[in-house]
Amino acid sequence: MTLPLEDTFVDVVGKAQRGLDFSDEQLAATAIIPLSDLYAIQQGQLIEPALRSLALPLRLNAEALLALAKGSYYPTGNVHIDGLRQFTTQYGDMTVNAYLVWDPKEKTGAVFDTGADATPLLEDVQTLGLTIPFLFLTHTHVDHISDITAVKNATNARVAVAKEEAIGMVESFTEGRTFSVGNLLVETRLTSGHSRGSTTYLIKGLAQPVAITGDALFAGSMGGASAAYEEALDNNRKKILSLGNDTILCPGHGPMTTVGDEKKHNPFYA
Repeated sequence: MTLPLEDTFVDVVGKAQRGLDFSDEQLAATAIIPLSDLYAIQQGQLIEPALRSLALPLRLNAEALLALAKGSYYPTGNVHIDGLRQFTTQYGDMTVNAYLVWDPKEKTGAVFDTGADATPLLEDVQTLGLTIPFLFLTHTHVDHISDITAVKNATNARVAVAKEEAIGMVESFTEGRTFSVGNLLVETRLTSGHSRGSTTYLIKGLAQPVAITGDALFAGSMGGASAAYEEALDNNRKKILSLGNDTILCPGHGPMTTVGDEKKHNPFYA
């Protein structure tokens, strides 16, 4: 199944507008477009000249934004490697992702977030005969951690999250801590903005490097960060998009992508 992109061009425009604190009137005036055109775009109408004009004050790449609007962008980088699986479950009116990463030789793995229902993931853990010492949380928004109890009960995994979002009896860590999962190395990078403790996990030891980004970065977009917009942009640039182009990015919503794809096609960063 091909997962749809998490965000439309309307979502991208809205996130940038909120992040930069533009009122509708201010944004239309700065872009030198009729307010009626802005309203039409906010309702999903593609008005190419107006959308190009909006890209400049919103600090978005116009060509990438138009590709998103026209439906001509979808990540094409290789994201299918041994030792990595994505699980997508329904949470209300949206879907949310969880990930299973494992060392194929040692049969030792880790779970990243739980999604709304970890049943499919846990079935694969059993089928693959994996030992799961860790459940890593990208952040603690409820859609990402709804099935912690089921994962803990099935695997006896230690649950770890950034100290900025420490909850209950969960183990917390500071940025830069590394964990060993079989022969794999998991490095923690604080990519706050969407949430205080939003963490990207960089995994080394598979055929390609893998970064579990949670809601920090999506294919063609990024997580909402109205209250910490510049922080989110800066963290994503320095700690995610600075990685090698073949690094597989595993977001909390929508399809997997690569650093190379996002550097070329993400309107916030292209």
